[in-house]
Amino acid sequence: MKRISIFVDVQNVYYTTRSAFKRNFDYNQFWASVTKNRQVVNAYAYAINRGDEKQLQFQNILRAIGFDVKLKPFIQRSDGSAKGDWDVGITVDVLECAKDSDIVVLVSGDGDFDILVKAVREKHGAEVEVYGVEALTAKSLMDAATHYIPIEGELLL
Repeated sequence: MKRISIFVDVQNVYYTTRSAFKRNFDYNQFWASVTKNRQVVNAYAYAINRGDEKQLQFQNILRAIGFDVKLKPFIQRSDGSAKGDWDVGITVDVLECAKDSDIVVLVSGDGDFDILVKAVREKHGAEVEVYGVEALTAKSLMDAATHYIPIEGELLL
């Protein structure tokens, strides 16, 4: 049985599925599909903590599915812009977990991760499956992955 580690960029998947389809990502269907006949070694969902009740309920749903939810505070800057980026945290965790995984699963369309995906494949010999909304996923990320799986159809609510 192949060992997998799963990393979900919650903000990225939320905004890309809403933008492309006006629908939400189906985390239950994703989990059932990606974990079938595989041993989950790590499963992280990275989110921003705004402290509202609806978000807390969603985070509890993710935990019930099997994810370890990692939160960063939402930062509103004085100029009105906001910050809530998990790229470095995801990268550190992927590099740490890749050595114990046969397959790394990354749910994000962020092209900044193409270097990470290449490094995991070359240095750790792990396969990398990338899930993203095709129209909003960087081509460089799709090309770097061992397998690219578009988020569409049954992966949407």
